Amino acid sequence: MGRDSIESLGAVIRQGNGSADLARIPTVDAPLGVLADTTPSSRSVGLYIHVPFCTKRCFYCSFNTAPLEHDDEMRRYVGALRRELGLLATTSWAAAVSLETVFFGGGTPSLLGPDDMAGILDELRARLALSPAAEITVECNPESVSRDKLAAYRQAGVNRISLGVQSLDDSILPVLGRLHDAGGARRAFEAVREAGFDNASVDLMYGLPHQAADTWTRSVSGVLAWEPEHLSAYGLTLDAGSLWAVTGVEGLPGEGAVVEQYWALARAAQARGFEHYEISNYARPGFRSRHNQIYWHAAEYLACGPGACGFVGDVRYGNVKPVTRYCATLESGALPIDTAERLTERQRVGERLILGLRLVDGVPRAWLDERAAGDTGLARRLAAWREAGVLAEHDDRVALTESGFLVSDSVFVDLL
Repeated sequence: MGRDSIESLGAVIRQGNGSADLARIPTVDAPLGVLADTTPSSRSVGLYIHVPFCTKRCFYCSFNTAPLEHDDEMRRYVGALRRELGLLATTSWAAAVSLETVFFGGGTPSLLGPDDMAGILDELRARLALSPAAEITVECNPESVSRDKLAAYRQAGVNRISLGVQSLDDSILPVLGRLHDAGGARRAFEAVREAGFDNASVDLMYGLPHQAADTWTRSVSGVLAWEPEHLSAYGLTLDAGSLWAVTGVEGLPGEGAVVEQYWALARAAQARGFEHYEISNYARPGFRSRHNQIYWHAAEYLACGPGACGFVGDVRYGNVKPVTRYCATLESGALPIDTAERLTERQRVGERLILGLRLVDGVPRAWLDERAAGDTGLARRLAAWREAGVLAEHDDRVALTESGFLVSDSVFVDLL
């Protein structure tokens, strides 16, 4: 699937933080675990739901996935998920918060049947306060959707679709392990429109094996011609946990070619009226991903499903990853929380900076000044970034430039 999952965000943060200063929370042997002892600081939160199942795991994928071999596996998972929603509703603070966004990520959430999707959302509404204007997104693979299924999703309350296309090159898609072709991707997008969705996002990937400049340009222009409201584009990374991280892969383009692909996308999206509002995301006016902005603003979100990560109060937590263990824990009457850490003030400040700088809006200049206070080395680096055109100042805010997005990883490491 695509990269909208919070699982990837947690990996980025941990890579920068290291492990020395994490305030680990001991495992709590109680039904609600650490969520019984923390309280959200906001009345508005998001909810991420991880659907782990895939028909086939893509070779570049490092997310928590599992093969779906029998219908019983999906039924057990859905039952466990509904139990998890019920347990979250018993926290002392549940009645005081409202869900402003819900995001079904995976895995392949579009393997959920219409009845299961409706049942999950009905359970959610019965247990927790779901804002009437909530953004409810489902990640979909082209080969796993139809007009009728999508129409049923919409009837159940889904109002945003994120379609994992990745490429429109039929010679590249099988190399990635994808099960659709370019024609199937186009038909899936048409089904999204025919089902009545007016908020659709498409995922693309660049830096792929044997992906020439003209190949990438055709994929970009083809997808933009569909006129989606949102576009996510990610450079290929060989993350630990993916097959390609273990075996390697031939035919990867050089760094210069990858940079050119990045700029080709940026120019094409801008010409079509898209705002490059986040390092990997483009949107038409009014169609930024509300759910992902919760992450980038370091706000709070609940998490359900195997391996899903949440952030409440000052606690970041992660569920157990194996599907069978996830289900068994919930069937025993407990939340399946496996790891938790209480963020230090330094972590909170660092994450607020790096996540905020992912956005074109940037962060208040005072945040950077505070971070650099007493650190002459960082102050010099900030000055060098400004001189190099990596950072730009607008009124009282500081943001990465378009060129700065390209070198953001090195900037973020310094800030942490």
